[in-house]
Amino acid sequence: MWIKICGMTTPEAVAAAIEARVDAIGFVFAASPRQVSAERAHELAAPARGRVHCVAVSRHPTQSAVNEILAVFKPDVLQSDVRDLQDLRLPASLGLLPVVRAGEPAPATLPARILFEGPMSGAGIAADWQAARELARRTQVVLAGGLRSANVAAAIAAARPFGVDVSSGVEERPGIKSPLAIVQFVAAVRAAPAA
Repeated sequence: MWIKICGMTTPEAVAAAIEARVDAIGFVFAASPRQVSAERAHELAAPARGRVHCVAVSRHPTQSAVNEILAVFKPDVLQSDVRDLQDLRLPASLGLLPVVRAGEPAPATLPARILFEGPMSGAGIAADWQAARELARRTQVVLAGGLRSANVAAAIAAARPFGVDVSSGVEERPGIKSPLAIVQFVAAVRAAPAA
């Protein structure tokens, strides 16, 4: 099971994610308690380079904002709503994680991998697991929205995703991750029967 911890804001959270051997960590550039500058993301991501994928998380960004993120942060992957990515000029070498939101129509032709979540990112509200399961029959789905160690096994069983993404579900307060909660979440994912 592919695992992403999103909303990195402290060196301790980055270290915990690396130690837990997750697949990806996300740095938020959209308005959020987890928002960081490109410079701060670059500093925080330094120990993770070559060990986990570093994801720039945006929503409805301008081309100039994306250009700055690419130049300063140098992400492995850019995550943004699927329609955002269609309108941006991006290097061919950049990995993409298009976001499809519950309640919005999915594109007729789905990308090879999508992130599926609720209407608002980082709100701690569970996405529609049945809708996620339908999409997971057609493409690799990374399930996000309201996940935490107590419900992730049920989410995996219901949605059958390729991977999971957590943010607020591993925080001690908005914008600050708990290293212990990261470890507990990853353990819960790896213990889940479908994982």
